[in-house]
Amino acid sequence: MGIVLILYASVEGFVIPYFGSPRVGLSAHTLGALQGVLMLALGFLWPKLSLRAIASRVAFWCLLYSALAILGAYTIAAAWGVGNETIVLAGELPHGLHHGTALQETLIKILSYSSAPTGLTAFALVLWGLCSADTPFHD
Repeated sequence: MGIVLILYASVEGFVIPYFGSPRVGLSAHTLGALQGVLMLALGFLWPKLSLRAIASRVAFWCLLYSALAILGAYTIAAAWGVGNETIVLAGELPHGLHHGTALQETLIKILSYSSAPTGLTAFALVLWGLCSADTPFHD
């Protein structure tokens, strides 16, 4: 998944000038690359976690959903050039976001807000797995 996200960020970088909001497109590009590196790092770390099968699955799927949901929210906002109810970047920008339709704003809001609890759940489980494992993090 990390390689897929890095590939996405690489390809998405070529279309930034064509987005409704190029500035938010740049943010989506950076976010995709960051998430790709994070996924690769967690992939290497995963075998060291001391989690039961169900907790490992929950952590994995929450992490994946969280990454794709927030990246999707930023990409959609950039493409449409809307989403200023949810995504605020340094106030008003020359190529910033505008107010979209109720459906557009709701979709961006649902995607972005739903990524937080799933991401926090995943990271809490990863931390739990690290603290429970026989690793340098465990006393």
